Amino acid sequence: MMRDASQCNSYNYGDALYWDERYAEEGLSSFDWYQRYSALRPFLLKFVPFSSKILMVGCGNAAISEDMVKDGYVEIMNIDISSVVIEIMRRKCAHIPQLKYVLMDVRDMSFFQDGSFDCVIDKGTLDSLMCGTDAPLSAFQMLEEVSRILKPGGIYMLITYGDPSVRVPHLNKAGQRWKIALYIIPRPGYKKREGCSSPNSMMEPVPLTEKGLLPPGFVLEDPESHYIYVCKKISESFEGIPNHVQPPTMTMQ
Repeated sequence: MMRDASQCNSYNYGDALYWDERYAEEGLSSFDWYQRYSALRPFLLKFVPFSSKILMVGCGNAAISEDMVKDGYVEIMNIDISSVVIEIMRRKCAHIPQLKYVLMDVRDMSFFQDGSFDCVIDKGTLDSLMCGTDAPLSAFQMLEEVSRILKPGGIYMLITYGDPSVRVPHLNKAGQRWKIALYIIPRPGYKKREGCSSPNSMMEPVPLTEKGLLPPGFVLEDPESHYIYVCKKISESFEGIPNHVQPPTMTMQ
C-alpha cells in the first residue's frame, strides 16, 4: 500500500509511463484501490444523489463506476493519466452509456469548465501524487482543479490512508474552501474484535479539533483504517470570512 513521500518506494506514481506499463501487464483485470463499492455505498447514498454528475479521478481499471451504474447512478465521467487503461476501459464499458472515459491529468483539468460536476470521487489518486515527484505542488494543483470544477455545494469525496494531520493541511491550502466531515472505516477483510463498536458507528462522523486533528487519545480500531473525507465546497463569499481564518473542519448537517 502506498504511503506518504517519506515512506514511498522508488516508483513515481504521478508519472503516466509507470501506469501505462502497469496496466499493460494487468490487461482486462479489475482492481479497486482501498475499498470496493459495497463498502463505500452507504456514504455515496448519503451524500451523492443518483442524478449527480460525477467525476471519478484516477479511475484506473476499478469496477466502482460500473457498480455505481448498476445501483442507479446515471452519469459518471472517468479520467486517468494512463492512455493504456483509458483505452482498455473504453472498450470494456462501450455498452454502458452512463460511463465516459477520458485521458487526462488531474492536475490540469482545463477541458472541464468551472462548476461542471456535483461530485468528485478520489480513491487513492491524491495518495498517488503524494508519492510522486514534487508531491506538495502536485497535490495543490490537483485540489485547486477539483475545487474549480465542482459546483458550489458540490462534494469531493476523498478516500485515503492519510490521517488528518497529513491531509487536512493540503485540503485547507489558500484558494480552497471546504466544509469537511471525516469518517473512518477498517480495511477490507479486517476482523473486528468482540465487543467493538457496531458497523453503524462507521456512519457517525469523527469529531476533529479546531486545528483539524483527531481528538487527543483517539484510538483506531484498525491501525490501517481508511479515512473518508467528505468535503463540501463552500461558495467564495461564505459569510465574508477570509479563507485563511475559515474553520478547517466542520461536521455537515
